Amino acid sequence: MTARIPMKNPIAELDGDEMTRVLWALVKEKLLLPYVDLKTEYYDLSLSNRDATNDAVTAESAQAILRLGVGVKCATITANAARKTEYNLKALYPSPNATIRSILDGTVFRKPIAVSCIRPSVSTWKKPIVIARHAYGDIYKSAEMLIPGPGTVELVYRGADGSEKRTVVAEMKGRGVVLGMHNLDESIKSFARACFLYAIDEKLPIWFSAKDTISKIYDGRFKALFNQVYETEFKDKCAAAGITYFYTLIDDAVARAVKGEGGFLWACKNYDGDVMSDMVASAAGSLAMMTSVLKSPSGAVEYEAAHGTVQQHYYRWQKGEKTSTNPAALIFAWTGALAKRAELDGNPELGSFAKRLEQAVLAAILAGDMTADLALLAVPAPAKALDSREFIDAVAKRI
Repeated sequence: MTARIPMKNPIAELDGDEMTRVLWALVKEKLLLPYVDLKTEYYDLSLSNRDATNDAVTAESAQAILRLGVGVKCATITANAARKTEYNLKALYPSPNATIRSILDGTVFRKPIAVSCIRPSVSTWKKPIVIARHAYGDIYKSAEMLIPGPGTVELVYRGADGSEKRTVVAEMKGRGVVLGMHNLDESIKSFARACFLYAIDEKLPIWFSAKDTISKIYDGRFKALFNQVYETEFKDKCAAAGITYFYTLIDDAVARAVKGEGGFLWACKNYDGDVMSDMVASAAGSLAMMTSVLKSPSGAVEYEAAHGTVQQHYYRWQKGEKTSTNPAALIFAWTGALAKRAELDGNPELGSFAKRLEQAVLAAILAGDMTADLALLAVPAPAKALDSREFIDAVAKRI
C-alpha cells in the first residue's frame, strides 16, 4: 500500500447524529483513512453528548473552527419536545448550527452538486442556483413567550446610557404566543460583502430578496445596508466583473427563480435561506446533492451537508435493514474541508486528492451507480439502486 498523504495542520471535526453519523464513520473508513493521514480535532456533537456537556461542546467546536481555520460538520439533531422524551434530555438545547453560525457569523453558501444524468424538476433550469444565507440572528437567535391570557405585549429597549424606547407588539385578547428577533448592522454588512465577493469571484449576477413592504424597519434595514455596501464598496467592482445586482421582494424572487434558467447567486436572510436552499436542492435533484459552506469574516470556513440526520433511515438501520441513504453531500463536506486545509497549508497533494474524490463520486453516478433518491430521477434509469455501503464502495473503486 502506498504511503498516506500527510496533513500539516488539523481540521475541526464535528460528528453528528443518527444515519448521517453512521455514514460519517463509513466515509472516513472507506474513502479517507486509506489515503490520508487524517489530522482532526474531534468534537462529538451527538445529542446525547450535547446533553452530557450542557451544550458546552457546541461552543467549543465553533471556537475550534475559528482557531484552526477549517471545520467539517456532520448533520445534527435540533431537539424538540418529542426528541427530549426520546433522548431523556435535561433541556431543549438550541440548534447547534445556529450556535455555531452565531459564533462564526458570516454567510452560508449552498450550491447543488450537478450531474448531467440527473435532470432538475424545474425544466427551465440550465445552471445551478447558489443560495447565500445570512448566518446570524433572526428566528435562530429569537426569544419566545407563551402568553397566558389578555394583556399587552411590548418591545422594550434600554440603552446603555439609560435611555428607553417602547413599542406595542400586540394587545392580546386571550392566550397566544409572541416572538422577538434581532440582527446587527455589522453582521448584515458582513453578509452583503461576502455575497458580493462570492458573486464577483464566480461571475454570477446577484439577487437579494426580503419583504420590506411588510417589515418596513427590520427587512428595510437589510435592504438599506445591502444597498449601501453595494453603492460604496462594490458597484464599480461588479461592473468591471460584468455582473449585476438588484433587490426584489422574496415572493417576486421565487416567481422569477422557477421561471428562469438559474445561474445566479440568491442572497437571503437566515430563515429565508434555510427554506429556499431546501427548495433549490430538492428541485435540482436531491437534498443530499447540495454543498454548504459557512464563510466567517475572520477567514474561518466550515463545511457541512445541507440536509438533516435522515431519522427514518436510521430507525430502519437500527433494525438491521439496509438503507439507500445518499452520502454525496457528506463526502463533499469532507473534500471541501480537505481542499481548504490544503490551500491554507500549501499542500497540493492533499488538494489533488480532494478533487479526485469529488470526481470519483460524480463518475460513479454518471456510470449508473447511485442511491435510490437519484435512481428515481436519472436518465437513463440505472438497473438498480445501491444501498449506502454499495455506493461508497463504488466511489472507492474510482478514486
